[in-house]
Amino acid sequence: MKYELFIGLRYLRARRHETFISLITVISVLGVMIGVMTLNVVMSVMTGFEEVLRDRLLGINAHVALVKPGDRLTQYKELLEMVMQEKGVLAASPSIYGQVMVTSGARVSGVVVRGIDPDRINGVVDIHRYIKEGSLQALKTPRVIQVEGRPVPLPGVILGVRLAGQLGVMVGDPIQVVSPLGTPTAIGVIPKVRRFVVAGLFDSGMHEYDNTLIYINLSDAQQFFELGDAVSNIEIRVQDVYQAHDVAKRIQQRLGLPYWTEDWSRLWPNLFSALRLEKTVYFLVLLLMVLIGAFNIISTLIMVVMEKRRDIAILQSMGATRRSIRRIFLIKGCMIGTVGTLLGVLFGYAICLLIARYQFIELPKDVFLISTVPVRIYLGNFVLVALASFFICLLASIYPARHAAKLDPVEIIRYE
Repeated sequence: MKYELFIGLRYLRARRHETFISLITVISVLGVMIGVMTLNVVMSVMTGFEEVLRDRLLGINAHVALVKPGDRLTQYKELLEMVMQEKGVLAASPSIYGQVMVTSGARVSGVVVRGIDPDRINGVVDIHRYIKEGSLQALKTPRVIQVEGRPVPLPGVILGVRLAGQLGVMVGDPIQVVSPLGTPTAIGVIPKVRRFVVAGLFDSGMHEYDNTLIYINLSDAQQFFELGDAVSNIEIRVQDVYQAHDVAKRIQQRLGLPYWTEDWSRLWPNLFSALRLEKTVYFLVLLLMVLIGAFNIISTLIMVVMEKRRDIAILQSMGATRRSIRRIFLIKGCMIGTVGTLLGVLFGYAICLLIARYQFIELPKDVFLISTVPVRIYLGNFVLVALASFFICLLASIYPARHAAKLDPVEIIRYE
């Protein structure tokens, strides 16, 4: 062991008359530890919120959508085969979107109807995870119910739980779907009305979708909107959600105009940009807590230098160079930073595990998408925080170390 390292480690332990300096050293370690611990916990929570929001949105919406602006896709079966050949594509499914009104008795609500293929849609989105009653397969076969005293086979529809509550319906109840694009007659446009039966309820946890979205079978949607054998768009699921933009770009280049592709990042650019910006701001603000610990390191090392002036002079008179003196105090500062950083990482990891396992921090579900604080633990975030903390502590140790190396041993020995 080099003597600089030995002396630097020895200075971490105080003698009897230096207990105050030892106390300040402990406070410096605790300051760095608290800053690193808080930063790790907040970064994990913010990452958790971002990923939960992304997963919830992508559980309802596809990663990539292929559309033909202003027109319908008539040859969608051939397009499906071409899309599935693209590298990185896991699944694809045709769908139809339209705006309608849903009525039940005297209750009316405007919604977005989404025609889906029950056999394909599970590969594209995770809507089956949110279905609380019924199933997607119930959309494939009509259900016979009693309407005005006679049996009537009606196609199925899946509603959000909030929408079902507004309409006052449950699984098995009939509803009416009214399209504003009706049939033109001599007395004006007559809205198109068709009865459906509630075949299921879903709860995504997002008010906007649970209140304004319904699912029907693709063939029923084609018949209701008079599309023939055509669809509105093709929804695509990719292997890596962060590569969705590249996959969409390749599909766009392969098909060319008039086809157009949109990936999920274009649907909510402001939302995810705000989340990333918020996480960056939190990182920078909480990094100031580590800076507080770094200032404690500066004060601690300066006091040690003042206390060890005689030791420094003796070391220099015995042949120690100014570089060696500088290294001694750099080692002491780095050790304080390293110990504080490691303790902060360990305690931060432990707190994240406790929050993730026991979920004791509850959130109001009507405000947030989830009921407890989400946590996502990634090694990269912990390493980034640890490196930033260690670098700050190293910078904080430079000035006291240079000050110690500049001391004149002759003047110290003469007067002390």
